[in-house]
Amino acid sequence: MTVLALVPWFHWFLAFHIMSFTAWMAGMFYLPRLFVYHCQTRPGTEESERFKVMEVKLLRFIINPAMISTWAFGILLALTPGTVSWSAPWWWTKLAALLGMQLFHAYCAFTRKQFLADRRPHTEKFYRALNEVPTVLFIIIVLAVVVWRTA
Repeated sequence: MTVLALVPWFHWFLAFHIMSFTAWMAGMFYLPRLFVYHCQTRPGTEESERFKVMEVKLLRFIINPAMISTWAFGILLALTPGTVSWSAPWWWTKLAALLGMQLFHAYCAFTRKQFLADRRPHTEKFYRALNEVPTVLFIIIVLAVVVWRTA
């Protein structure tokens, strides 16, 4: 299903989608890095409490709104005629990677709650590895849209 009335707004939707996705990715790159540093502190210390505030504010005021607007503008783009070929592999690749990013986002929100409760079920090494997940998903999403879409 597409909506013809959206066509004049395509470039605006695309611009806001790119800005939203950029903000979402910036947050998703930074939050796991905060977990690495947070792991290095002792629970209950002033430094640990500072990381809790940073993590909450990053998720609540940057990552969550950016994720919501990424989805909103992405849906508007998908509903614009001529934007998506529903049978094209690039579209399904992007969607799969995007759902992976959404799951990663949810896992980071869950992890933030664990740190908030002074629980640290994983090592610093685990969070360093976790920090690479959004990079891999980001690469897949960009390649799907820019390279595979035109191939």
